[in-house]
Amino acid sequence: MANTLVQFRAEETLRIKAVEICERLGIDLQTYLRMCMSRLIQENGIPFRMKLEPETENKGLKAMQAASRIAEKCGISEMSLEEINAEISAARE
Repeated sequence: MANTLVQFRAEETLRIKAVEICERLGIDLQTYLRMCMSRLIQENGIPFRMKLEPETENKGLKAMQAASRIAEKCGISEMSLEEINAEISAARE
């Protein structure tokens, strides 16, 4: 499938804020815009809402922070990937 360049103008401050949000979501702005176009076509309309919750309300982030605290308390926060995989294998046996 051939690619084409899509360009549009936006205020620099809006672009910067959009880039920052995308980075916090783990994607870049170009990926986000491609996602929007694909989903717009699939759903024949605006189909989704991606929103960052404030950190105090982000359940996933709170769970990861709690897991980090538990790992630190148990002295396992510095385990290597090999050590983690060995623990998982041992637990499965």
